[in-house]
Amino acid sequence: MTESRAMNRDSAAFVSPWTIFLDYLRLGCTSFGGPIAHLGYFHEEFVVRRKWVDETTYTDIVGLCQFLPGPASSQVGFTIGLLRGGMWGALAAWTAFTLPSALLMFAVASGHTLFSTRVGSGVVHSLELVAVAVIAQAVWGMMRTLTPDRTRATIAVIATAVILLSGRPSSQLAAIVLGGGLGLVFCRRTAQEDSGQLRIPISRSVAVASFLVFLILLVGPSLFLAIRYNHAIAFFEAFYRSGALVFGGGHVVLPLLQAATVSTGWTDNNTFLAGYGAAQALPGPLFSFAAYLGAVMQPPPHGTLGAAIALIAIFLPGLLLVIGVLPFWSQLRSNEKSRAVFAGVNASVVGILLAALYQPLWTSAVLKPADFVVALGAFLALTTWKAPPWMVVIATALMGAASNFLS
Repeated sequence: MTESRAMNRDSAAFVSPWTIFLDYLRLGCTSFGGPIAHLGYFHEEFVVRRKWVDETTYTDIVGLCQFLPGPASSQVGFTIGLLRGGMWGALAAWTAFTLPSALLMFAVASGHTLFSTRVGSGVVHSLELVAVAVIAQAVWGMMRTLTPDRTRATIAVIATAVILLSGRPSSQLAAIVLGGGLGLVFCRRTAQEDSGQLRIPISRSVAVASFLVFLILLVGPSLFLAIRYNHAIAFFEAFYRSGALVFGGGHVVLPLLQAATVSTGWTDNNTFLAGYGAAQALPGPLFSFAAYLGAVMQPPPHGTLGAAIALIAIFLPGLLLVIGVLPFWSQLRSNEKSRAVFAGVNASVVGILLAALYQPLWTSAVLKPADFVVALGAFLALTTWKAPPWMVVIATALMGAASNFLS
C-alpha cells in the first residue's frame, strides 16, 4: 500500500504556480465558514476533484497543521501548494487564498469612520454581539474535542484563571507554557498517537534553516526593542508573536491581538471588535483581520503599508514552522512526551478563549438584557440552526442599524 501511494505521489504532474494561484483564488473568494469549512473545501477540490493528493496524505497534512501553532487551514493550503508546485506553488497558494479577504478587510478599515455615525454605532455594537456569539460557538466546539476529560478541563480552567486574574498581556504565553507543562505530567495517557506517514521533499537543512529564521524573528525584535524602541519593529513583533502563539484555531488570535493592539493604545476596543465581527462575514482565513488592524492603528505605519506588514507578520511564523517541521513530523508525533505537551497546550487554548469570551467580549458588549437576547439568538443561529456566519453577521448588523435609526 505504501508503495502504491508513493507511485501515485511520484506520478502526479508538477502544477504551475499560476494554475495553483487561480485555483486558490477562487477558493479564497468563496470559502465561507471558517477553518473547519476551509478544510472541507480543500478536500473536495484537491483530493476528490483534482486528485493532487490522496486521502491519506491529506489526513497527514491536516494532522501536522493542527499540531502546530498558526492558521491551520492556511497551513494546509500552503502545504498542498508546496507538494504540487514547490516553494513558488506554496507561495502562490497562500497569496491567492489570503488576498480576497485581506482586500475586503482593508476596505472595511478604509470605511471604519462611518462607524461613528448614529446608524454606524448600532452596527458596531451588533458586530460586537456577533463576536460574543462566534467565540461562544468556538469555545463550545473546542471544549468537546480538546477538553473531553477531567484532567484537560481542569487545565483549561487554570489557564482561564491565570489570564483573568493576571490581566497582563504576557499572561496568554504563561497560560500556554503552564498548560504544556501540566500536559507533560498529567496527559500522557490521554494523548493519542496519529497514524500514517507524511513525506514531502524538503531537505532537513532547509527545514532547520526555516526553524532558525522562525526563532530569530520571534526573539530578535524583542531584544532590539529592549535596547532601543522603534514603533515599526514593535508593530511587526506584536503581530508576529501573535501568529506564533495561536494554537487551536483562528479564533484564538482574538485575545492575543487584543492584548497587542488595544492594551497598548494602538486602537480602541470598539474599533477592534467591530473589525473582528465584520471578519466573520468574509470568506478566506480569519487571520486576514490583521490587515484591518494594520490599516486602522495609530501611530504609523498604518494604511496600506500597515496592513501589508501586519498581514505578513501574522502569517509568517505558521508558514515557517510548516517548512521547519515537515521532514521531522513522523518522528515528532510518535513521541509520547510531545503529544502530551500539545494535549495540555490545546486545553490551555480553551481556557484562553473562555477568558476572551468574558473579557473583553462580554464585559464590553453585553450591557443590557436586550444585548443578551441578541447574542443568544446569534449563538443559536450558529449552533442549532447551522446558519452561515456571514448571514448571521449581516442580519444582526441590520438589526442594530435599524434599532439606532428608529430610536
